[in-house]
Amino acid sequence: MPENPDAALPDGCRRCDTSGAFSFRIGRLTRSVDARMRLLPDADAFRQLADGSRTGLAADGARLLLAALSLPYGAAVRLRNAAYDVGLLPAARAAVPVVSVGNLTLGGTGKTPLVAWIARRYRERGCRVAIVSRGYGARRGERSDEAAELALVLPDVPHVADRDRVAAVERARRDGSQVVVLDDGFQHRRLARRLDIVVVDATDPFGCGHLFPRGLLREPLASLRRADAVVLTRATAISRERRAAIRTALAAAAGRLPEVWIDAGHQPVALAGHDGRRLPLEWLAGHRPAAFAGLGNPAAFRDTLTRLGSAPVAFRAFPDHHPYSDADVRGLADWSAAAGATALVTTLKDLVKLPDAPLPLPLVALEIALEPLGDAGALERLLDTVWAASGTPR
Repeated sequence: MPENPDAALPDGCRRCDTSGAFSFRIGRLTRSVDARMRLLPDADAFRQLADGSRTGLAADGARLLLAALSLPYGAAVRLRNAAYDVGLLPAARAAVPVVSVGNLTLGGTGKTPLVAWIARRYRERGCRVAIVSRGYGARRGERSDEAAELALVLPDVPHVADRDRVAAVERARRDGSQVVVLDDGFQHRRLARRLDIVVVDATDPFGCGHLFPRGLLREPLASLRRADAVVLTRATAISRERRAAIRTALAAAAGRLPEVWIDAGHQPVALAGHDGRRLPLEWLAGHRPAAFAGLGNPAAFRDTLTRLGSAPVAFRAFPDHHPYSDADVRGLADWSAAAGATALVTTLKDLVKLPDAPLPLPLVALEIALEPLGDAGALERLLDTVWAASGTPR
């Protein structure tokens, strides 16, 4: 962790920073990667192209083209990281401790349940915590998908969404927050942080082995050296031996890993409806569910349902952060009826975008909670250290 990263800079320092234009030029390719991923028509199809499971001359040619396009992207990422490493690009230091939760890959890594787990832990201990995010996919004046999802599970934790996350953190501090959790902050190096937590998805830990757009990596695996802790999510989906092999491979790629490494599962805990109802998971056993999701990794959601013993009779994947239209709703109704479904199940992230959808079948969302496997004490001690740095009584 950086030494004293939370000492506030004078307000004018950020405004007068002459490196800002340089940061903009070399960061342009990196700041909208997730937005580009959302433009892809089918996340599953892109993964099949990236991981090589789609074969044929057309697929081979597409991979060659994407590999060529990844070269300037990779150069920009490395140049930007080097500029921050040597101090050519300064990081703004907030007047409140910041915990960053991020990842190295595009798509769903299970980051939101970890953000919720951290924020809930602080809240339960009496800490005034806020969540700050960029607000991907949100229209002006509206909440992002993740903000709306977190509001369902953490109604007492404020969420500030702003493209300028330095300003968002300051706003949270003025509103009384003692600690800020920065959602999707690993690449946002403009803002210094007390603690950097990186999420690695056990079902796709290496981002298909290539930088975007040839693969799903937002930056090289060697960047894990910046992390203070790694959380391996969806760890229950693979064997212990596979988990150990992932850790060994990442250590070799990064040169070293942080001492704090936590394996965690994504545990389904309930079914949620728009009206605030929470149904037991057993409710699905009495239905033939059709499932749909607009995620970066929709296959993981489908697999979770299957492991619950509620394999969907039909499954439909939408692009990540998909804004559902009236035509989509009509299509879902026709599609589920044709499949013989008696219920529709989706994610919380999708449910919040369908508040009054006129669907003929019951619509529920699978609520997922992060569950550390074994002792999470090392991570908890790091989080306690951050709160202590706020200087407020505990």
